[in-house]
Amino acid sequence: PARHFDTRTTEPISFFLSGLEELLAWQPDGNDDFNVSAVPLAKRQPPLHSKRPRTLVCHDMRGGYLEDRFIQGSATRNPYVFYHWRYIDIFVYFSHHTVTIPPVCWTNAAHRNGVPVLGTFITEWTDGQKLCEAFLAGGEEAYHAVSEQLARIAQHYRFDGWLVNMENTLSAAAVANLPRFLRHLTAQVHSAVPGGLVIWYDSVLQNGALRWQNELNEENRVFFNACDGLFTNYNWKEEHLERTRALAGPRHTDVYVGIDVFARGDVIGGGFDTDKSLRLIRQHGLSAAIFAPGWVYEHLGEENFLHNENKFWGSLAEYLPTHSICTLPLATSFSLGMGTSRFLAGKEEEAGSWYDLSAQDIQPLYPEREGRLSTSCCLQDAWCGGSSLRVQGTIPPGEERVAICLFSLQMPAPPKLFLTLLYKLEGPHPDKFAVALELTTWDSGTCHEGNVASLPEPNSRHHPRFLPAPPPGLAKLLAACNRGSHGWTSRCYELDLQDCSLRDLSLLVSRHQPSPQETPFTCLLGEVRVLDAASMAASPAQVQSLMASQLWWQ
Repeated sequence: PARHFDTRTTEPISFFLSGLEELLAWQPDGNDDFNVSAVPLAKRQPPLHSKRPRTLVCHDMRGGYLEDRFIQGSATRNPYVFYHWRYIDIFVYFSHHTVTIPPVCWTNAAHRNGVPVLGTFITEWTDGQKLCEAFLAGGEEAYHAVSEQLARIAQHYRFDGWLVNMENTLSAAAVANLPRFLRHLTAQVHSAVPGGLVIWYDSVLQNGALRWQNELNEENRVFFNACDGLFTNYNWKEEHLERTRALAGPRHTDVYVGIDVFARGDVIGGGFDTDKSLRLIRQHGLSAAIFAPGWVYEHLGEENFLHNENKFWGSLAEYLPTHSICTLPLATSFSLGMGTSRFLAGKEEEAGSWYDLSAQDIQPLYPEREGRLSTSCCLQDAWCGGSSLRVQGTIPPGEERVAICLFSLQMPAPPKLFLTLLYKLEGPHPDKFAVALELTTWDSGTCHEGNVASLPEPNSRHHPRFLPAPPPGLAKLLAACNRGSHGWTSRCYELDLQDCSLRDLSLLVSRHQPSPQETPFTCLLGEVRVLDAASMAASPAQVQSLMASQLWWQ
């Protein structure tokens, strides 16, 4: 069928559904298996339902289903990628098709980084009005059928729920059923998808009129009360935020105040002034919905995209609470799911542009300190995949070293950890520096390193012991302990901890000689792993009943 495969290349593609008939006729199909997400939603801290204000990103680019529709990747040059997952809570894939099923590559990348993904159910204009009347103006059977199908679709493709956006007027009969439809859809999604969500966009009022309110008020509250959240329109002022906060009460973090990064209409700030809008939203303790951050790519161009993207998200970082990893193993080569070459074990295997978000690795924090530190993606050299993480900074005068936080962690430390690091120092004097990993733990009177007799660490900073060779039995997994290649240096470490809770994983760059001058450095990170020794010793489960289908030989 045409919708499952590209008519030109026959490659499997992600797709949408148009109209009510297609939605109601949808059922799982063997051709669909490519579109089912293969990556479960990773756990993170704090969880989504904590009362901390959240950040939703709504991705809307040129109608959607661009190069991201190719499930097995494409040879796209300078594609759009998103990788600041540590800073956001929810990702919405938006298009103007009736039922926007998120391309599976986005769900895979987001899930790997702990972020739930929502599709969009939208109705607009005259056709949208007819569609709504067809399923909302009658009895409950009709709108139950729609909500059950939407929940079934999310469950089948393994994404996490829906943004519902009705941009057309509704008759009295239809609008009377709308809260019932939302309640039923929300209940269906919650039961079909663990942690599922339904969010309503601020458009229609309780009398059926289409009038954007830019706030939560008595005209749209009935819809907010029927689902998991409200995404407001973008033309708000501070008084709208004050009224929203008062009316939302204990559910204030379920209101996602819209920010259009393209700054259309009468808005506080978009583009590189998006922080002005975000600051106000946070002052009122509300969640934010950042719409079309692809502005960076579309407006500023593809060539310098990665630099501009770091600048954009760096300007917002102060107002974006970050998330911690809470499970081991943690292993990443930092690949963005794109590249100008493919690397394996530090060697370029294949030159040429490629793009496949499903191959994106777990992404770190991207700390920036003006003039002192920057973290960015390096496409020219990598250990594995398409890119490495470039850490550039200076060691201040008189100081020995600098620590760069890569991941925040929140989990009990296992008694023994193995850590591995692959790095490459760049610049004229690489031999001036030493590079290592540092783990910090949450301060607690009970936490200590090594055996029971050792003293608690007063500063909670732990420097794992260097292992010149892998321990017996782990030689295969830690094969590269002291064997870098192609200019990459490989290191293994071990750390014994008792009654500790892990807090941060940092890169430590130190200079061998103290100096009264500041010393600049550039370090590429090719791979970092933090492994629980006990689970590594256990043999992995055997794979059984393996089947392959839909093969195409080239």
